[in-house]
Amino acid sequence: MSTTEVRTERIGSTLLITIDRPQARNAVNAAVAAGLAAALDELEADPALRAGVLTGAENTFSAGMDLKAALKGESPEIPGRGFGGLTEAELTKPLIAAVEGFAMGGGFELALGCDLIVAAEDAKFGLPEVKRGLIAAGGGVIRLPKRIPHHLAMEFLLTGEPVTGRRAGELGLVNRVTPSGDAAAVALQLAEKLAENAPLALAAVKRIVRAADPAAVQSEEIKKLMQSADVREGMTAFAERRSPKWTGE
Repeated sequence: MSTTEVRTERIGSTLLITIDRPQARNAVNAAVAAGLAAALDELEADPALRAGVLTGAENTFSAGMDLKAALKGESPEIPGRGFGGLTEAELTKPLIAAVEGFAMGGGFELALGCDLIVAAEDAKFGLPEVKRGLIAAGGGVIRLPKRIPHHLAMEFLLTGEPVTGRRAGELGLVNRVTPSGDAAAVALQLAEKLAENAPLALAAVKRIVRAADPAAVQSEEIKKLMQSADVREGMTAFAERRSPKWTGE
């Protein structure tokens, strides 16, 4: 069920899902979130589909939340399903992120919301939310410290600085590191391998792992931040391409 912002393509037993807003570096606005939610529903509903691969158009995974849209009051979240309609979704089928180019902020969190990650060696992973007065509330603060050593996760979260796909591989953050341009092809091969296994067993594994993942205990902190002057200043400064002037209010 393709939309203007999100395309789907069936390749064997795999659904290839592509965020298609290259003019905005595939940033997530309300339309993208709705399109991703619909694509994931398509994956879940069809028994012939055994796995999904999530990627972005024109060699960019996603630059994260569309801050310009957010300033206009647009939400990139789907109630009950989280950022981009994915980060809190309870999927029974495996989903693999195929990352080329930027996976920044919410884009990185979309990848963290997948079961496996394949990344090009020159991809860029980062959580720059603190540079905008925010935190990585789409799962980054909770999930990243569980995927890599504590102090390395804190470096991501507190500095907001990115790392390459090659470095992400060294940290054990991604499953496969590929030459530039090959991430989707390798992810599709990996999806075929997953599809050889029993679907009920795969779904059971996902349920058990999900049960061990803590719920979003950060909601109160997010509410406070979203009401702050600093968060609006951070997003406004980004839209105006200038350095923010923090007040701590």
